[in-house]
Amino acid sequence: MAGSLPRSPLAPAEFPVLPVIKGVRFAAAAAGVKYQDRADVMLALLDPGSSVAGVFTRSKTRSANVLDCEAKIGSDSTDGAAIFVNSGNSNAFTGRAGEGSVSAICKAISETTGLPETRVFTSSTGVIGERLPHDRIISKVDTLFRSLDETALPDAAKAIMTTDTFAKGAAAEVLINGQPVKIAGIAKGSGMIAPDMATMLVYIFTDAKIATSDLQTLVGALNDRSFNCITVDGDTSTSDTLLMAATGASHVDVTGNAAFEGALRDVFLDLAHQVVRDGEGATKFVEIQVTGAMSDEEAKTHGLSIANSPLVKTALAGEDPNWGRVVMAIGKSGATADRDLLSISFGDVLVAEKGWVSPDYREELGAAEMKKQEITIKVDLGIGSGQSTVWTCDLTHQYITINADYRS
Repeated sequence: MAGSLPRSPLAPAEFPVLPVIKGVRFAAAAAGVKYQDRADVMLALLDPGSSVAGVFTRSKTRSANVLDCEAKIGSDSTDGAAIFVNSGNSNAFTGRAGEGSVSAICKAISETTGLPETRVFTSSTGVIGERLPHDRIISKVDTLFRSLDETALPDAAKAIMTTDTFAKGAAAEVLINGQPVKIAGIAKGSGMIAPDMATMLVYIFTDAKIATSDLQTLVGALNDRSFNCITVDGDTSTSDTLLMAATGASHVDVTGNAAFEGALRDVFLDLAHQVVRDGEGATKFVEIQVTGAMSDEEAKTHGLSIANSPLVKTALAGEDPNWGRVVMAIGKSGATADRDLLSISFGDVLVAEKGWVSPDYREELGAAEMKKQEITIKVDLGIGSGQSTVWTCDLTHQYITINADYRS
């Protein structure tokens, strides 16, 4: 499926130039896990002294890989680390066999790299419920190790794709006390996107110096304002993983540094938005701004209710300015709302206010907003100071086409 779908109309013009992150090398190879004649496994090898942090799906049916990573994350080990990913098979809902596959892969990577198995982090993405052919993967570990290259992160981005129509990458560089600090990240995700932790598969690397505990706190906070604020279809994956590594190669300590945190936030948001732009069958990129809620949390609840509504999303696909569907989604969210204080805008067009359609609203104005490729829906609850922004896409027939035959 990967690479066989037409490129999303919302895709960036080209893959970005990613800076070399000293202290980490990458490799990709074709193992034939599901896809033929394309790279479907990748390895990242981190130098000793690297910090690794991560957040993971809270799905009750999460994969063996996720459970293994959760058990290993947070260590202050001074050993290096390895991140391994395969696409085409999620190794989820595979019982003891799935655990055995993770163990076998970690052992093979440990033996090849000299790392302890506790410093090997694996991810799998793809079809649920089919045993992972880990022998095919293990046969490629030596090839991956021998081809490691600090410039190969773009190859890794391609290897982790499933129904993605384009590889996703983002980067930033910031000067701290006159010293450059670099950040580069990749992600995959297109469908089954409604994160409840991190999202999809995301791997971010920096040459900054930061302790594991501080990196974990930072990753969790930025994740809540980026990947946890996007949705494509309302479904949370069994395999969602975000791992971030700081190699320390720049020797610049970024603990508590606002400039670094701002640059990292930009990378998180860039990758999160790219996932939405590659939503299966998407033709519209939609930002939903909610203000005036009882709290930020309630604002987010309202925003996600709108973003996940099939009726709202199909109206967006049909370029129909049906603001009544937004009203419906607010009403069902479970968060506090008052009909007579509510206002709704499409872009800068005020559609409804004080519990009724705005007297200045004209249907053709709303319709013009809906024809845009990038749409903003603004909702003000008028009852508090809480606010949140979430991002989504429309729901088209192509989404059904893609998912109806995903396993075939």
